[in-house]
Amino acid sequence: MSDLQPVRRALLSVSDKTGLTDLGRALAARGVELLSTGGSAKALREAGLEVRDVADLTGFPEMMDGRVKTLHPKVHGGLLALRDNGMHTAAMAEHGIVPIDLLVVNLYPFEETVAKGADYDTCIENIDIGGPAMIRAAAKNHAFVTTIVDVEDYDSLLAELDANDGLTSIEFRKRQAQIAYARTGAYDAAVSTWMAAAIGEATPRRRVFAGTLAQSLRYGENPHQNAAFYTDGSNRPGVATAEQLQGKELSYNNINDTDAAFELVSEFLPGDGPACAIIKHANPSGVARGGSMLEAYQKAFDCDRTSAFGGIVALNGALDGETAEAISEIFTEVVIAPAIHQEAKDIFAKKKNLRLILAPGLANPASAGLAWRQVAGGLLVQDRDNGARALDDLKVVTKVAPTEAQMQDLLFAWKVAKHVKSNAIVYVKDLATVGVGAGQMSRVDSALIAAKKSERMAEALGLPAPLTQGSAVASDAFFPFPDGLMEAAAAGASCVIQPGGSMRDDEVIAAADEAGLAMVFTGMRHFRH
Repeated sequence: MSDLQPVRRALLSVSDKTGLTDLGRALAARGVELLSTGGSAKALREAGLEVRDVADLTGFPEMMDGRVKTLHPKVHGGLLALRDNGMHTAAMAEHGIVPIDLLVVNLYPFEETVAKGADYDTCIENIDIGGPAMIRAAAKNHAFVTTIVDVEDYDSLLAELDANDGLTSIEFRKRQAQIAYARTGAYDAAVSTWMAAAIGEATPRRRVFAGTLAQSLRYGENPHQNAAFYTDGSNRPGVATAEQLQGKELSYNNINDTDAAFELVSEFLPGDGPACAIIKHANPSGVARGGSMLEAYQKAFDCDRTSAFGGIVALNGALDGETAEAISEIFTEVVIAPAIHQEAKDIFAKKKNLRLILAPGLANPASAGLAWRQVAGGLLVQDRDNGARALDDLKVVTKVAPTEAQMQDLLFAWKVAKHVKSNAIVYVKDLATVGVGAGQMSRVDSALIAAKKSERMAEALGLPAPLTQGSAVASDAFFPFPDGLMEAAAAGASCVIQPGGSMRDDEVIAAADEAGLAMVFTGMRHFRH
């Protein structure tokens, strides 16, 4: 077997016709015979190219609405035959099989069909059979055959042919084979994932996840870790679908934190007013609503100015010039918003290292989806936490009921707590966080840390008392004992929102009543590990 293999005959059968005729012309100019099917053959002929139909090669017409056209020994034999194996070449000669040296195939648009919300039967018809079969055959025989499955590889194919006088190298063919198997693997993953959902199979025996490389990263969480960013094709608004307008390339930690920030700020509908979330190490340092975007940012910033330094700022509406000026007063890693005024762009243009990102819209916090993470030897898979609670879902369990204003603060705190690492305690006053305790092993410690942060900010801002005085407090899970609740009361909280469900709920409710607190149960928890 030679390292270099000629390309004398190519089979082109593509769903996405982008660049097809240009590729066909380039191959024909290099003396390559073109084989094709259906619409691909028609497009090539309309471009004035000589094309041989696969039906002519096989002696069988396309049939069954195109379901059967390439599933034939003269196609697969031409792809799979080992050119240096005497038995293979003899079989080819006996059965009139000609070698196919190059396969160019992209698949039926199954993923796009599903994304459009097509019905079951339409999705089934968009499952490609012949394409993956040919791709796998050609990729297996990469010792002799070159496989191209992505339009973006057309130019590299032609460059390879030019560099080697019409031949391809084994290194190139191996690389393209790997790409080919990844494509069919991702395609099968999309089909199996869709079908599991379509038939209501929540925990299928086998679960496959696939991604497309969006960005190679300089490193991961730490410089000694290699990393890359892959998109999953779901097109959920956020960092994966956003446009970076300026600044350095996003790092692994930037992407992780920006995702956390944008998912949090998307909890707050623009119609209810401007909202801002500031994130540091995947936890919010401050979240607020305001009468303007500037006010929302300032209130979020005033929750914990120290942690906001070097953080991620996410907005639920347009970033204007005034807000951009305020943000630019400290070092900020990333700013993401669904709309950005030109004035804001001009202001941030002076901050060359700041990453400015335009999102295609807000993420829908209620939409379904899967979340997964790796553990040693396996994957943990669960539904995305799209749970929410409205005013009517809350159950008042204390003698004192929250006021209307307190209810609004409680619901705000509850939305924020959903995005804080457990154990989570969040103090809120006037629709702004005033203390956040995250990721502690003890709920009591989270309550203490959040209160202490509020005390420090009160001193820094010159306030007579911490803003936790008269605040609403949210706990992402129930209080197993009254001690955590009492720490919140000691910090000045006047009302509490928590899931309830503890064996000691009666004790906790009694403690709240004794302290004069209003408390509501949600019946839903929001652990976030």
